[in-house]
Amino acid sequence: MTNTADRSDVREVERIIIRFAGDSGDGMQLTGDRFTSASALFGNDLATLPEFPAEIRAPAGTLAGVSAFQVHISDHDITTPGDAPNVLVAMNPAALKADLPKVEPGGTVIVNTDAFEERNLAKAGYETNPIEDGSLDGYTMITSPMTSLTKEVCKDLGVKPRDAERSKNFFALGLVSWLYSRPEEPTMLWIEEKFGDKELVVAANKAAYKAGHAFGETAELSASRLAVRPAKLEPGTYTNINGNTALSWGLVAGSQLAGLPIFLGSYPITPASDILHELAKHKNFGVRTFQAEDEIAAVGSALGAAYGGHIGITTTSGPGIALKGETLGLAVSLELPLVVIDIQRGGPSTGLPTKTEAADLMMAMYGRHGEAPMPIVAASSPSDCFDTAIEAIRLAIRYRTPVMLLSDGYLANGTEPWCLPDVSSLKDIPVEFASRTNHTNADGEDVFMPYVRNDDMARPWAVPGTDGLMHRIGGIEKEDGTGNISYDPENHGFMVELRDERIRKIAESIPPLEISGDPDADILVVGWGSTWGSIAAATGRLNRAGTPVAQIHLRHLHPFAPNLGEILARYKHVLVPEMNLGQLSRLLRAEFLVDAKSISKVTGQPFTAAEMVNNIMEAAR
Repeated sequence: MTNTADRSDVREVERIIIRFAGDSGDGMQLTGDRFTSASALFGNDLATLPEFPAEIRAPAGTLAGVSAFQVHISDHDITTPGDAPNVLVAMNPAALKADLPKVEPGGTVIVNTDAFEERNLAKAGYETNPIEDGSLDGYTMITSPMTSLTKEVCKDLGVKPRDAERSKNFFALGLVSWLYSRPEEPTMLWIEEKFGDKELVVAANKAAYKAGHAFGETAELSASRLAVRPAKLEPGTYTNINGNTALSWGLVAGSQLAGLPIFLGSYPITPASDILHELAKHKNFGVRTFQAEDEIAAVGSALGAAYGGHIGITTTSGPGIALKGETLGLAVSLELPLVVIDIQRGGPSTGLPTKTEAADLMMAMYGRHGEAPMPIVAASSPSDCFDTAIEAIRLAIRYRTPVMLLSDGYLANGTEPWCLPDVSSLKDIPVEFASRTNHTNADGEDVFMPYVRNDDMARPWAVPGTDGLMHRIGGIEKEDGTGNISYDPENHGFMVELRDERIRKIAESIPPLEISGDPDADILVVGWGSTWGSIAAATGRLNRAGTPVAQIHLRHLHPFAPNLGEILARYKHVLVPEMNLGQLSRLLRAEFLVDAKSISKVTGQPFTAAEMVNNIMEAAR
């Protein structure tokens, strides 16, 4: 799709970073999402960073109430939402004050002048109007009375002024779409589909969008018009996807590959709730969803489903993992397949519910009573959430174990283009339920031993009601083989070591790590989770600038890939960027006795590539 408007005055650039900012009720998330979708359809590569307050309706006009959406579009492969916006769209003074420091020097600032009245300026902490006092002279300014123009074009449609004002975000979208050569058709179609049963809303939003578009054409802004060519992506069918949706689709795909239905037991919590919402749409794939009354009931129902022969899934964030701890220990003891998904957020306690962090690794490792080891996997990008979900299901089923899958708020809400995989290329996940007795006792009787193990050290998965396979389950220590209750000290020590050895054996099925960048460098950057994008961008910049840097990224955090120790031993400097105070670096030091240096960030914001470059250079000195 292309714009029908004259493009002879459009200057082409390789990339643009645009940040939309306003009150949490101004529709900035929707505006950014629509601009992103139009860019995806146009063929650009992209990455996004939505940011919003934790309150449902934050105080209007205040810095705390600012909601923002940053999108980076390019004609080449990118991995981050950008270091500094080239363009800021500020719908009010608070948005300008909160986000102007992020804008690159000389960048473009687009403001809704109607909002820059005395009351709003005071709320934002301005003593004078920044549009008039010269404080924005270092930027390219585009001013527009967005609110009043939106009301004007909606007046003849019969839309009340208060209702018309809600469409001002579409005015901003129309203006920005004209400035940056986004196709109009996708937004018009989306408005009809989204608000089709509300004729006045459809009319108002369309009118506001077209008014913004026309404002760009008539306000002599041609010098500011830019375009980003479509990116050269691999052939295939693409969709724009966020991490929670990709993760949900990966769970559905995993269930189809295993030939087993999914049961999701979940309690709503930001930023994990969207997985429950998405999976609830897919009952046609045998997905069953249950919104429990609390986190404990959610994980209990999922574990019960696993006992019944389903793929048990439970989703939450850090506070919910803390509440699920006892049941996770039970799952370890019962040795049943369960996938536990932690979409990490800022902590501790309620912390920063809408901001990102990756500080739950130690809790994933040790946050249960007693010696209760679980495999841990972590996604590295929104689209990688799909593959990581399948891997979690594979491990859970093959090794009869609960598996912890770590994502975070940045991946959950961030988007990128994703080439839909060829379904035939996805490998089946073998499932074998116990169907007969497996042991002859001293009396010559054929009996079922629920804790006899196969070559993977996994016990039989016996569905309740299978003839002749009655067995005892519960949280008290099991006797090896029989599964009977046992208080014998020697048996307990044996079972503790056996459960640990079974999890460590998983390393045999983990693919060897591959080194990116310059393998002969002195510097190795080790990442996990959502740091992948900024690390990849930073190491690419450093290598192109003549500073050799190598990179590895860990999906499997427990156990580690079998060749990790050998790789770490090769490098003079081992740097570990994390959105915590150094949790993986501690694990690497303990496991491999290497001098792993931590690079930490715990501000609720992801690393930028520029920050990563500076941190790598400083840490390696």
